[in-house]
Amino acid sequence: MVVTEFLLSLGGMTRWDEILTLPVQNPTTLEFSAADIMWSMVEGWRDSMDRLALIPYSRVNDFVRGESNNKDCPTKFHVEARRRRSPTMNCKPKVDGILEYILYWCSFGPDDYRKGGSVRPSRPFSQKRKTPAGRPNTKRGCSCHFIVKRLIAEPSVALVIYNHNKHVDKKGMPCHGPMDKMAVGTKAMFAPYISDELRLQVMSLLYVGIPVETIMQRHTEMVQRQGGPSNRDDLLTHRFVRRLERKIRRSVYELDDDDAVSINTWVETHQDQIFFYEDFSNTDTFALGVQTDWQLQQMIQCGNRSLLVSDSRFGTNKLKYPVHSILVFDEQKNAIPVAWIITPNFAHGEIYRWMGALYDRAHTKDPTWQLGGFIIDDPLADVRAIREVFKCPVLISLWRIRHAWHKNLVNKCSDIVKRSAMAGRLGDIIFSICRGNGGVELFEAFLQDFIDCTDFLDYFRALWIPRLGAWTTVLKATPLATAEAASAIESYHHLLKLRLLNEADENVYQRADWLVHKLGTKVHSYYWLDEYSGKDNFSRYWRSEWNSGPNPWRQGLKIPDSDVSVEGNCARVVSQKNKGKSHLVLNPGSDFALCDCSWSRKGNLCKHSIKSTKVCRDRGLVQPSLALFRYYQVLASLVRCPPSDTLISDHAMAVAVSVRRQLDTLLCASPANPPNGPAFPASQFASRPRESEIEEDNTENGVSASQSHAASGNDEEDVHIDQDSPTCKRKSGKASGENEELSTDKDSPTNKKRKSGEASDDEGTSVVQGMQPPETSSQATEGTDGSA
Repeated sequence: MVVTEFLLSLGGMTRWDEILTLPVQNPTTLEFSAADIMWSMVEGWRDSMDRLALIPYSRVNDFVRGESNNKDCPTKFHVEARRRRSPTMNCKPKVDGILEYILYWCSFGPDDYRKGGSVRPSRPFSQKRKTPAGRPNTKRGCSCHFIVKRLIAEPSVALVIYNHNKHVDKKGMPCHGPMDKMAVGTKAMFAPYISDELRLQVMSLLYVGIPVETIMQRHTEMVQRQGGPSNRDDLLTHRFVRRLERKIRRSVYELDDDDAVSINTWVETHQDQIFFYEDFSNTDTFALGVQTDWQLQQMIQCGNRSLLVSDSRFGTNKLKYPVHSILVFDEQKNAIPVAWIITPNFAHGEIYRWMGALYDRAHTKDPTWQLGGFIIDDPLADVRAIREVFKCPVLISLWRIRHAWHKNLVNKCSDIVKRSAMAGRLGDIIFSICRGNGGVELFEAFLQDFIDCTDFLDYFRALWIPRLGAWTTVLKATPLATAEAASAIESYHHLLKLRLLNEADENVYQRADWLVHKLGTKVHSYYWLDEYSGKDNFSRYWRSEWNSGPNPWRQGLKIPDSDVSVEGNCARVVSQKNKGKSHLVLNPGSDFALCDCSWSRKGNLCKHSIKSTKVCRDRGLVQPSLALFRYYQVLASLVRCPPSDTLISDHAMAVAVSVRRQLDTLLCASPANPPNGPAFPASQFASRPRESEIEEDNTENGVSASQSHAASGNDEEDVHIDQDSPTCKRKSGKASGENEELSTDKDSPTNKKRKSGEASDDEGTSVVQGMQPPETSSQATEGTDGSA
């Protein structure tokens, strides 16, 4: 007897040795099924062979969804049985010990309620009740099921045992789906219940105020147009939608009178929407990271080898805890949120706490996911932590300071002439700092020159003088994001304000449970519907929070060049809605251009300023953009000082020289440039005209983006300004006063190698490899087409 037990234990150890040596498979798709996995046959109990595989435990739900979406036999797997063991055990862990055991079974089984079918004694079938539990009419005796085990030896790995992978009954015959002849014309042809996507669509429509009857009417019309039901989503019922509407109506955000207790309760019931959570402690502050499954999918799809953007401060004046948004750019180059981080204002810089969790969540879903760049809007952001986590270059956007200065200039300086001069001066200062010519002392001179504008100067001294040191440092050391990206972030920020801060009772803004509840429900629904192709069917219910259209950048590119006239230091842009009106743009070509439309008067970058800037650069009237200058500056520094590693040096030199030649070819094609001259002469770089076919767009590396908004650039209100005023006269020598030299000599790599220990080597190399490229030939073609 003892020998028999020893031999059995020896066989068990051999089995587990074989199992634990199997590779952990992690397909790169968002969902995967059994067909995407290599299965192994391992000897099981009673001389049977188990068909099994190892997958990451965090991806079990992805496997369940992928297996449910089987094209040959669509279904839905439910948890038939589950057993859990506490991770903290007093006993010695065994190699075959299990932390969690889950049995997933096809929803068409295991019971069979067909005529002559068998039902387990523990689950007797009762007559139809007023409120039936489950859907017993769908039980057809399907034997397809699999087991998931979470091992003590490897808690991060799930063992999947899938011996019964055929959707057949006990007789071995198909019992549902297209292969079952008896299921033709019944609901058994399709998977039970509606899909997660349709459920999210219905929930989103209900959250934004669409009536149940309207949703069902549109759905019925769609099914009739296609000639009848063809999948499970076509079987959507009025009762199901009404039940969801009742659930939403009864939901409340205040789960407890104490805000902290209410937040803890919400966290416990919404674990699938949380990627990071830490409560207040002696060492750490409160931090909550919210990300839904849809946001995670968007982060993986739109952020892979593209950009993530940080909108670091929203609601600092109204909300109890400000919102830190992480954005990506979709196919239409609109900025959409993929994560919200809620933390106290004084802890907004501690991004290292949650950034690793955000990266791990995406990387676990797709191991090949890699970021192309990260845009920040705060000079105090932890750039080193971002580089270490995402392993990508970091860029900075000027949208926040440009928006704040623009808005306060309009509100605090009534003199149009002085307002234009001050905005132009601020733009020149920023350009000089980015080129390395000066620092905070330039702002001191600005305060002395405009000392009579007391309201704006008081605001500037109180709020910005303490911050300018950090901004000056980061502008000199960090590449710049384009104005198109800045316009997208700005539009998202404005749209979030409309969708979130619209409560009649402003006292709710001081509760964190209200904030996380509304972000995860109503605000999330608006952004999901922005990407929904069928939203036009519900246009009669659109409100300001829902309305979306072409973003300001794309609206500006659609304006014909013939509708723009430049006269000195101002430009006239004909209104596209009323050709009899025109808008006056002051300081065209500058990042601090001022327009008289209502969208610009709010401090935003409008379509008229965007178009006038493009026309001025195409005609060679103003200098290139700051983003292009900084890119070319880094490229030139790489040519002069390549990395010390030979392989990296050769590759970097080849890329740098190739891109530089393309730039020179494009820039020299401009009518304002000599055909054989360099693109950026050392002594005349500041006054060299902008290339004629190059648009400030970085689509090749996914840098360009725009956020749609109905009001963006659509305001057609005119403010009368005398065309003969001094603001309409071009400043002489505005661009020619700069004498920054940028050498383009191709020095020998052997004489310019850096020491491997210098941080600037890694930074410069990563910037060129992953940073947004300048406007290349493909972008020039796009810009030409867009402006025609």
